[in-house]
Amino acid sequence: MNAARHHRPPGGFTLIEVLVAVAILAVLALMSWRGIDGMVRTQTLTRTHADALLSSQAALEQWVTDLNALQETGELNALEFDGQVLRMTRTAPPDATGTSTGVQVVAWARLTAAPGANGPQWMRWQSAALNQRADLARAWQRAAQWGRGSPVTDPDPRDTSVRLMGLDNWQLFYHRGETWTNPQSSTGNETPGTVVSSDGQIPNGVRLVIEPAPGQALSGRIVRDWVRPSLGAGR
Repeated sequence: MNAARHHRPPGGFTLIEVLVAVAILAVLALMSWRGIDGMVRTQTLTRTHADALLSSQAALEQWVTDLNALQETGELNALEFDGQVLRMTRTAPPDATGTSTGVQVVAWARLTAAPGANGPQWMRWQSAALNQRADLARAWQRAAQWGRGSPVTDPDPRDTSVRLMGLDNWQLFYHRGETWTNPQSSTGNETPGTVVSSDGQIPNGVRLVIEPAPGQALSGRIVRDWVRPSLGAGR
């Protein structure tokens, strides 16, 4: 009697099984690619935001540094704001030997047509270190022209400017006497001995109020107060 023969299916996969497996792998690969792409985009946005935040913070720190270095020259106002551009004279940063190299003119302004930018920008301008009265006067004039967006009639290749952040609006207030006032106001200047800005002296404090443009790392209304370092306690 012959033993019964058992028929086994041939080895391997059918075409349909292979197509199903390939389709599943393609879906998994697509899902993995989307996940990786999302992670890369998130990291890029986070890095961009962090860089913008550091730049904004550095701008505010530079603001304080400039005010801390204010220098009376006897020639110009140490601090002057005309409603559009803030100009100041400050001690130039020390050289490699740690020695001050003169006086700088610095200007801060909101420029509506900043080069290479979309929308108004908060910007800072500075001259080179100066040691001559004539050079100081010319730099002071160039700072005013730059801050108003006018052509500079006496350009100096050593002058530099930097774009800091998009800015919707900014305001300045001086602390004179017992109150915060507009820099162009005479309020608070009546008391004898009060520090004022109109004659070149430095106010007791400066309040900066900025409103960054939408999409900036910093948002909302930002207030930064500066107090004159030489101001005595209790005043």
